[in-house]
Amino acid sequence: IKKTDSNSNGKSSSSSKSSGKNSSNSNEASSSGTPPAIVVVNAEQRGHITSDQNPPPSPGSHKSHKQEEPPKSGPISRLKGTPKDVIPISKVPRRQRSSRFYVTEKVELEPLPSFHEVAADRRQGLFIEKIRQCYVIFDFNDASADLKGKEIKRQALTEMLDYITKNRNVITEPIYPEVVQMFAINLFRTIPPQVNPIGDAFDPEEDEPVLELAWPHLQIVYEFFLRFIESPDFNTNIAKKYLDSQFILQLLELFDSEDPRERDFLKTTLHRIYGKFLGLRALIRRSINNVFFQFIYETERHNGIAELLEILGSIINGFALPLKDEHKTFLTKVLIPLHKVKSLSLYHPQLAYCVVQFLEKDPTLTEE
Repeated sequence: IKKTDSNSNGKSSSSSKSSGKNSSNSNEASSSGTPPAIVVVNAEQRGHITSDQNPPPSPGSHKSHKQEEPPKSGPISRLKGTPKDVIPISKVPRRQRSSRFYVTEKVELEPLPSFHEVAADRRQGLFIEKIRQCYVIFDFNDASADLKGKEIKRQALTEMLDYITKNRNVITEPIYPEVVQMFAINLFRTIPPQVNPIGDAFDPEEDEPVLELAWPHLQIVYEFFLRFIESPDFNTNIAKKYLDSQFILQLLELFDSEDPRERDFLKTTLHRIYGKFLGLRALIRRSINNVFFQFIYETERHNGIAELLEILGSIINGFALPLKDEHKTFLTKVLIPLHKVKSLSLYHPQLAYCVVQFLEKDPTLTEE
């Protein structure tokens, strides 16, 4: 940026005072001594703009007052003077994909024979082969990818579900680690946060949940695992070596799934485990408490509070009398504070049921 000859500054100041009267005086002033003009050097060198031209108008200067609009970007201007309680929450894109971030490297599955097509002494080996075939994870974000492999896995899961339902003495000791491993590979994953592309932040009371794209496989895995646990052949002494505390903690993390179908299966699965494994009961109650504490005092956001309370309602119903101090503490430190969370309406029926169960068992709790 440069200015015109500084020698004309004195004249320009005097002529500019008289130039405001009419346009002709302004023209004379500009010929005798032009006011300092700001020009773009590079443009002048190319011949596009010369020093005697006026500088280009700034963007939007030609618009009338009515046409002016506040900038769409720049949250400071929008929030200026806005009460704190109505400041909008920033908008971020909402997930529209599967929650499964990891998929198995390209593997070509080949269909295995059905159980009725092989001799009885080969069926256990075939059972293990089918379980391991289901270790493979497919990408459901692309509906047209690996259609053959997806169908082979679905068929294997369906056959195994039917096999343990209709046959006895088929759940042998080598089957336990294979089933638990298959369950973990297919289901244990990080649940992504819920976000919205437009409008306000995700509202579980108003917004529709994003359903899990891989549900055609996940549903059968849940059904198979439930039939496995509920089978008359199921041996808790063998299974407890594989269904440990780490398994329970990872299972509880899935309760934050956005898909209500998955949370319903999780509720039934955890309840069955609680009923069969006495050694895991204290861990399950303590871990659920931790989920509630984090929900009440930190995040105030969790998708599975209603389902966890439904499980606890059944657990509380089975508490022996007199109530232990641990159970009374659970009422006062967990259930009562749950009433203060903003999203109370999402789980209030289940919460009310739990509180009523306590009061029916020990009416004196109302006096404490």
